Amino acid sequence: MGFWSSAVAQKTTSRPPNILLIYADDLGYSDLHCYGKEYGADFIETPHLDKLASQSMKFTNAYASAPLCSPSRAALLTGKSPARLNFEFVTKYPQDQYRWADTAWTNKFKNKALIPPPFTLNLPLEEVTVAEMLKTAGYTTALVGKWHVASHHQVYNGWNPEFGPQKQGFDWAEDATGAWGRANRYGKLKEGEFPEDELTTKAVSYLKKKYEKPFFLFVSHYYVHTPLDTTLEWLIGKYTVKAEKMGLHYSAKRIRYAAFVEAFDHYVGQLLEAVDENTMVVFTSDNGGMPEFAFNRPLRGSKWNLYEGGVRVPMLVRYPGVVPANSVCSTPVIQTDFFPTFRELASGKSSDSMDGTSFVPLLKGSGQLKNRSMIWHLPYYHPEGNPKNKAPEEIGVEDGYISATYPQSSLRKGKYKLLYFYEDKRVELYDLENDIREQNDLSGSDPDTAARLKEELLAYLEKVKARLPREN
Repeated sequence: MGFWSSAVAQKTTSRPPNILLIYADDLGYSDLHCYGKEYGADFIETPHLDKLASQSMKFTNAYASAPLCSPSRAALLTGKSPARLNFEFVTKYPQDQYRWADTAWTNKFKNKALIPPPFTLNLPLEEVTVAEMLKTAGYTTALVGKWHVASHHQVYNGWNPEFGPQKQGFDWAEDATGAWGRANRYGKLKEGEFPEDELTTKAVSYLKKKYEKPFFLFVSHYYVHTPLDTTLEWLIGKYTVKAEKMGLHYSAKRIRYAAFVEAFDHYVGQLLEAVDENTMVVFTSDNGGMPEFAFNRPLRGSKWNLYEGGVRVPMLVRYPGVVPANSVCSTPVIQTDFFPTFRELASGKSSDSMDGTSFVPLLKGSGQLKNRSMIWHLPYYHPEGNPKNKAPEEIGVEDGYISATYPQSSLRKGKYKLLYFYEDKRVELYDLENDIREQNDLSGSDPDTAARLKEELLAYLEKVKARLPREN
């Protein structure tokens, strides 16, 4: 289907918009060419997402609610922070259910200063999800792909029948991984060929149906999460040659990752071709990229920690006739904002969620958001255990990790970002307007601001009854 050529197309209907949410997994801030070109990280080619950016509002201060998958998804679905939900880490298998005092749990942290809270395995059914909210506003709701807010059923990420999307307000739901993780079944492909992605095919089929009511479709991808399993040797070869020509000494993993991201871009392009002009498209990621190969620059950190590289993500919003095309928004937003934003678009009623604010005024270019605080809470170590009996600072690349994560929380208010580390009760303070790379810790030179933000952070955590790590 064709789209618009003017900066803002004319809306063709007064009906509330269909909402297509495309959720990437582990996509780094600068992985898309349209983001990375500003910071010299434009190695990966993403033509379909670049085209979407030219038709969208591009957010440069958009945040996931956590630096890892499950809590981000739980927060997006409910409009509540992981701290409030007590859902701060990735889900596990049912046998990984622990209590604070269980010997098996405390033994996992026998060489650590703190013992984190036991894993939360399932998003409680009593939580009202964005799908349930939109159903009350007259929407039909659908999800295809990754769920990951419930304990694994039989296989890794297998949908738990008691806590799956059908139990949380989704009328139609399809469990599909697509080409991700199943590359070997496709064999070697010719240059320019991509394997069929079952996840995308099912989403496209849904999009092409005729609906009497507006719909909400959550396309929850496994791309670009590891493993980097692909038989697109022609695409890997392309990036190998490109790196050589550019004088870039990239690892084989980073080359393979580039091919992985471009394959994902191809599937997103297929989705966008199936969308009509009364559909709002939201594209973003559940957290920052992996430290070994994703392009998080210029941001410090990565998936698994609360520096900007772990939580700041690309975000594009296209809605013809409402959102100015090829526009840029620098106002900070966070994924708990999706719940009240979608509610306002669906019902015309503006109201905040527990931890989110509608950003409809930003989309319309007609207003700003109030100066509010955004909070992240990760009371865990990563890796969560220590099977090799190493001290955290000794864990490195050979163990599959670039660096270890210690229990931490953070707060952003205006231009300031505060991080609080539970082991030594230490804080770091950064001015993100002037120090996006978080290199200049201001906690010593501006102790008043550090103290004020720390007090606000800890007061919020106490208010929402957040789970804190306890001394070992």
